[in-house]
Amino acid sequence: MHGRYNPYLVVLSLIVATLASYATLDLVARIRLIDVSGKKRFYWLLGGAAAMGMGIWSMHFIGMLALQMPMQMEYDPWLTGASLLIGICISYFALHVTTRNSLTTCYLFLGGLLMGTGIAAMHYTGMAAMRVHPAIHYRPLLVILSLFIAFVFSWMALWIAVKFQHQRQIILKRCGMSIAMGLAIAGMHYVGMSAAIFPPGAVCHMPNGISQSSFMLILPAFSLCGLIMTLVLSTLDTRFDLLLLRSHLSLEDANKRLKILASVDALTGIPNRNAFIEKTEERLLQAARDGRPFSVMYLDLEEFKNVNDFLGHAAGDELLKAFARELTAHVRSGDFVARLGGDEFVVLLNGLGQPKEAASIATSILDRLRKDFIVQNMTLRITASVGIATYPIDGSSVSALLNNADTAMYAAKQNGRNSYRFFDPAMKDAAAKVLQIYHGLAEALGKNQFSLVFQAKFGGLHNHFIGAEALIRWTHPEMGELSPLEFIATAEQTGQIAQISEWVIGEVCRQMKVWTALGLPPFKVAINLSPEQLRQDRYAERVADIIRKAGIEPQWIMFEVTETVAMREPALAGEVIRQFEQAGFDIALDDFGTGYSSMAYLRQFRVKELKIDRLFISALDGDGEEGEAIVSAIIALAHSLHMTVVAEGVETVSQLKKLKDMGCDQVQGFLLGKPLSPDKFEAFLRRRTNEEASIEKASQ
Repeated sequence: MHGRYNPYLVVLSLIVATLASYATLDLVARIRLIDVSGKKRFYWLLGGAAAMGMGIWSMHFIGMLALQMPMQMEYDPWLTGASLLIGICISYFALHVTTRNSLTTCYLFLGGLLMGTGIAAMHYTGMAAMRVHPAIHYRPLLVILSLFIAFVFSWMALWIAVKFQHQRQIILKRCGMSIAMGLAIAGMHYVGMSAAIFPPGAVCHMPNGISQSSFMLILPAFSLCGLIMTLVLSTLDTRFDLLLLRSHLSLEDANKRLKILASVDALTGIPNRNAFIEKTEERLLQAARDGRPFSVMYLDLEEFKNVNDFLGHAAGDELLKAFARELTAHVRSGDFVARLGGDEFVVLLNGLGQPKEAASIATSILDRLRKDFIVQNMTLRITASVGIATYPIDGSSVSALLNNADTAMYAAKQNGRNSYRFFDPAMKDAAAKVLQIYHGLAEALGKNQFSLVFQAKFGGLHNHFIGAEALIRWTHPEMGELSPLEFIATAEQTGQIAQISEWVIGEVCRQMKVWTALGLPPFKVAINLSPEQLRQDRYAERVADIIRKAGIEPQWIMFEVTETVAMREPALAGEVIRQFEQAGFDIALDDFGTGYSSMAYLRQFRVKELKIDRLFISALDGDGEEGEAIVSAIIALAHSLHMTVVAEGVETVSQLKKLKDMGCDQVQGFLLGKPLSPDKFEAFLRRRTNEEASIEKASQ
């Protein structure tokens, strides 16, 4: 008995076979490439096997339905279900094999053999579900050929699924492979169908059987929906997992970026404090193994605050960037440069244990700072103080090395700036004292711990009294009396110098009012100005207002500016001097000769007095003529500019005599008068007034 094939159902069977093949490849990639494990892996294997098995099974039964026989076909429900179960089982086995981490050639061969046998078993079990009487006979050669096709198809399916899972353009290649596998499945089925011989006059009828018409209505829709749903779920789940994977990778990338940002200074681009600490800890561990010393260099820029205050923070940022570049360029390739914050930098000097080696690098850096920096088309010159601590003699931890290098840096700052110092344990005491001063300044004014002393100035051949200089003293409850040299620098750094200076001006005015009320003649009092006061906006007006409210005439007040401060910022100093002179105050240039004087600026300042530093005065007692020549030249220079000359620190009779011979106008020092408290200075004034009155009366 012969039948004919319905071409539409044949095409449908090919479509189902192709979809089943595509679903198989997609599920293999889904389970193998995406990191799934545990229950999720089992559920995907089970669900995938069900969808794949139903797809292959549906293709086979659609192919059998495509064969239209002259009799009505019915199917045994149990054998039909058994064929479906076989299809699902072999599909589970196929997915399990192809999603293994390792798949040997032998295992792949055995897997293909078992899978092909299972597919053949599903096909012939489905054929047996047709209860045909007399029974169907098979052509042996075609049966063997169908088994061979099933085996080859299964082996190729497993091999292709594993071989091409990592290929690019995977969707196009997977579609091509699915079509080829679908044709192979269909080929195996139709070869198997061709092997079947239906006896003439055969009938197909059984009680409670499944009719062909029922299959025609249910099977195509059921199989297509199952396969499409499987593909949709697989695609959505894959995209969801890929989205999670991308999110995870994005978080990892963000964490890496945050780690980099956490170790890099955002402004300068060099490592920051955290990176330096981590690097130094690594170096400490290495040093503990190899015993090689290393040094830590601590740098602090001077006058950086002035750049921010007068030129703006943008200029300050550019200066920090430029300094970071120069600092990196002037250390060795193996050294580690970092910015701690603000204007503080640090360098880890690898393998440097000898002072002369670290000193060479420090000198190179300081030499570079003597050159100009170009920032926003402006020329800036800065200085730095450098402190150096060495492992293991100066510390065996990061904090100890940093603290000791910082202590050495502060000692360099106190030593005149733009210099370097190596850490010395004796610096600890000095640092502790500075810290005590730092904390004590905050409450010194409120607790009336400051006081003034006055040192007289004398002039003429007979050393008559002509004025005084007001000097501040601080009586600390624990450290006792402190001179300005011990706390003024700290007050300038903390910004408290402004309040202290205004207190000095107010206290001088109050004391002068007291002396005037007691009938003492008025005299000129000199008050020192700090660099921070010069930088304050409209400071001369504020001072004039304080003195005017105190009832003191400006002619009785003189302000002293040190040569070092004036020459460091000559334009600013010249403007402030001009403002004070317009307000009626005289200005003196203090400590002359210790800085880098400029004749042009000295003419520009036009100060009232020029005070020669005590260093040159002490040199007058020497045997050489060099000291006398310098002092004589300064006096001649000042007189040529119509300035009054004052010699500081006169302590011997020989110094006084030589100064008078050179034509020095005024002298000041312990020889003629030490700094005195207001009460003792009042007694001194009364005595000098009476003495001068007696001399004048006698001369008449």
